[in-house]
Amino acid sequence: MKKTLTILFISAMAMQLSGQANFYDNSAQTISGENFDFSSLKGKKVLIVNTASKCGFTPQYEKLQELWEHYGGDDFVIIGFPANNFMNQEPGSDTEIREFCTENYGVTFPMMSKISVKGKDMHPVYKWLTSKELNGVEDSKVSWNFQKYLVSENGTLEKVLKPRVKPDDPQVLDWLNE
Repeated sequence: MKKTLTILFISAMAMQLSGQANFYDNSAQTISGENFDFSSLKGKKVLIVNTASKCGFTPQYEKLQELWEHYGGDDFVIIGFPANNFMNQEPGSDTEIREFCTENYGVTFPMMSKISVKGKDMHPVYKWLTSKELNGVEDSKVSWNFQKYLVSENGTLEKVLKPRVKPDDPQVLDWLNE
């Protein structure tokens, strides 16, 4: 019993030291510079996507916006995280990214400040998304821009979708309609 409690305590401490213990413990800075606390997402399904303005998948912004317009609100949110981790496909500043998304795709879903989604400077939310030790479900690697993570209304990682999977794919729509 004592050994089990010690292991549980050490595991809990390791989670606190290495990253956020649960999805709702995360926060990020919005693209306009405000703090965004993930605890505000409790009770909502969340689609997290790393974005880039100069990628072959950039037109997915259009389908993401349509998904947001149809499903977004009290029960569902899309959060875009611009990242420049793949072939310098997101070189712009937050201001330039915001202008690009608004002018070209009419993006109104929440966009965060540009982050890193891999490597030593990986943002804590992506540490949580990609580490089974933290998310309790699976390890994954962000393979390219527009990879999607589906998080349940209880803050549980449910699916990781490759960049080629479009936002209006049946996997996403079926998940939203569950």
